[in-house]
Amino acid sequence: MPGGRLTDADREHIAAGLAAGLGYAEIGRTLGRPASTVMREVTRNGGPDDYRAERAQEATQRRARRRKQSEPSAPPLADGSYGRDPQAVADFAESFTALLIEQGLPRMEARVLACLQITDAGALTAAELVERLRVSPASISNAVAFLEQQGMLRREMVPGARRERYVIDDDIWLRNLVASLQMQNALAAITRRGVEVLGPDTPAGARFELSGEFVVIVGAALRQAIAQWQERLAEHAAERES
Repeated sequence: MPGGRLTDADREHIAAGLAAGLGYAEIGRTLGRPASTVMREVTRNGGPDDYRAERAQEATQRRARRRKQSEPSAPPLADGSYGRDPQAVADFAESFTALLIEQGLPRMEARVLACLQITDAGALTAAELVERLRVSPASISNAVAFLEQQGMLRREMVPGARRERYVIDDDIWLRNLVASLQMQNALAAITRRGVEVLGPDTPAGARFELSGEFVVIVGAALRQAIAQWQERLAEHAAERES
């Protein structure tokens, strides 16, 4: 799925799709973008009845200028111990953050996660995140709470100190998969309940039953992925010990 910002041509395509009565998902498929990206673009620029490509492009440029003035870029993530090019690291951080946002992660949460991922230690305190990202402590606190809820980081006490640091490790994607599996289990349960309440022989009940079958398939795939990743982590641990 392509990342990056929408272009003038993308916005013209969105406007043409809306004029033709297409839905967000249909427009997104032709652009190779998720429906949520199209929906956010249209919603913030007049809605489906008043969306204009040229006006949307101008509004986006104005917002970008305001962000640039009010939110200075984070300083390069300096780490000379490996002979890295600081500018290359900064460019990669920006690209990685943009991809996380494109995949649906809120902007601040994406910045925090990218910052932690790029840090060799995989751990930073709130003060260190504030300094690197040049944002308020409240912004970091809210972002960390969201990421922790999604299983994408964990907290631990700094040895010999009374402050926390936020950590990502080899289990980050495993915890995220486990959180996704829990959501799939909840969806499976509610779809089964929907079939019971609406009746399996009704159109609505049949719709829930079909949705439930898909959810079960996804849940089984997630469980298989979790088991495979746990095996791979065990292999990595054995390799490090040998």
